[in-house]
Amino acid sequence: MTIEPLFAPFTFKGLALPNRLVMAPMTRSQSPGGVPTRDVADYYARRAAAQIGLIVTEGTGVARPASLNDPNIPRFHGESELAAWKTVSDGVHAAGGFIAPQLWHVGAVRSRDPNWSPPGDYDSPSGLSSPGHKFGEPMTDAEVADAIAAFATAAGDAQRLGFDAVELHGAHGYLIDQFFWEGTNQRDDTFGGAKIPERARFAAEIIKAVRAATGPHFPIIIRLSQWKQQDFTARLAQTPDEMTAWLRPLVDAGADMLHCSQRRFWEPEFDGSDLNFAGWAKKLTGVPTITVGSVGLTGDFINAYGGESSKPASLDELVRRLDRGDFDLVAVGRAVLQDPNWAVKVRQGRQDELMDFSPKAMATLY
Repeated sequence: MTIEPLFAPFTFKGLALPNRLVMAPMTRSQSPGGVPTRDVADYYARRAAAQIGLIVTEGTGVARPASLNDPNIPRFHGESELAAWKTVSDGVHAAGGFIAPQLWHVGAVRSRDPNWSPPGDYDSPSGLSSPGHKFGEPMTDAEVADAIAAFATAAGDAQRLGFDAVELHGAHGYLIDQFFWEGTNQRDDTFGGAKIPERARFAAEIIKAVRAATGPHFPIIIRLSQWKQQDFTARLAQTPDEMTAWLRPLVDAGADMLHCSQRRFWEPEFDGSDLNFAGWAKKLTGVPTITVGSVGLTGDFINAYGGESSKPASLDELVRRLDRGDFDLVAVGRAVLQDPNWAVKVRQGRQDELMDFSPKAMATLY
């Protein structure tokens, strides 16, 4: 099968991307004290120079005391931090690419370094890290409002610094997703409830605040998942109707694109159709979607954390679905982490040069 659909241009709210390839956000923990280094800037610029159409950065912390669970994950607030991100953005643009920061709050998630704690209390909707597991205290109304404002401020800073779009991390069991998930959102106020549209209100208010901070033309992406790091089998939507009830409030609030995370992109979302998560999200909302999940590799990314390597895999099924119109963009993670020239090799038919993925790549910024 031809791979040309992957390299067709795509215009997204005035953002003219040269192809359908996105660099997936991947936490690197290579920014000492939360400040991106020149090595970080060069790492992103190399991928932009090698035909990745849109770079979505690793998750970056908004201005809440415990928005991050690692001191070496970059922040997106503070004078030195934002100056460093300007260097990153300028480098990607100089290489001919486009870039969006992923704005992140980890919520009730333990620190990755047992010898380090964040400089403040953990945020979560109900003081739960997973269903039935107490972790801190529920956010007060004032803390919820401050978190919403922190996302909006970061998005406004991204626009001011020249970034081309912004992505909100609403997936994988982190703060926004903890509000979506009934198992971790037991609130009885306006940000909780038995129904998913009620629990989606926190995300919708963030999106509205981001839109107010950036104006009508700045692209807003939100990353979403059914699965959680706390429970790989968790599902927010069991049916298409439930998925509509989850996603529609986000689109109505101003989300322009949905980044739909699966562990394996080829798996169908609901019985009776081969559409994946991104395919259903586009069908139900009408907005563009990004698919992601083990693109170009044989192994699941979760297994990489256990030391498992992966080999290059066929892109035929991915391209078939893209050409059919199931989704609009394709996010590639580990394959691009391993090899910044992955897209060039795919475009030129150099499949024999595609590299195996080694977990050792996660420890470098090559």
